[in-house]
Amino acid sequence: MIYYRWLDSPLGELLLASNGRSLIGLYLKGQKFFPEQTEDWHKSEQIDPFVQTQEQIAEYFAHQRQHFDIPIEPQGTAFQKQVWQLLLQIPFGETISYGALAKKIGKPVASRAVGTANGRNPISIIVPCHRVIASNGKLTGYAGGLDRKQWLLQHEQTKIAVNYFNPVPRALALFDEN
Repeated sequence: MIYYRWLDSPLGELLLASNGRSLIGLYLKGQKFFPEQTEDWHKSEQIDPFVQTQEQIAEYFAHQRQHFDIPIEPQGTAFQKQVWQLLLQIPFGETISYGALAKKIGKPVASRAVGTANGRNPISIIVPCHRVIASNGKLTGYAGGLDRKQWLLQHEQTKIAVNYFNPVPRALALFDEN
């Protein structure tokens, strides 16, 4: 059984999905690879993963949270899960290229496969696939749309500027690709 609920956000409606123990999906309305709700999906507002997600997402959008501690169980292949696990290690407000991410998993020529796995991330925002960009620094490939990806990155840059009392937000930085 899959439980679901809708949540309003500055990026539009978010669809939350849970197995009752953990969050298994956080989708931006209208994104690519949006799940089909079947008869085993049941609406529920107050199960624990949804309460936690609602609170922490609200804090994130209010510039009061940089890290999430919600139990998650994304469903995918072993390779996808490996990529998604690395996404969780990208620091708030920073970015990494698809190529650098491929090198981090020991497959330096797999940047397209990494991009495909990134695009299939079922837990947007919390598993920060929006922090992965092209090696030339351009925004590419976000299932929720490039406008939302840009919004999320700017949102995180604004927080950094406020946190460190720096009048100029830091530029998007790539992890060392060596």
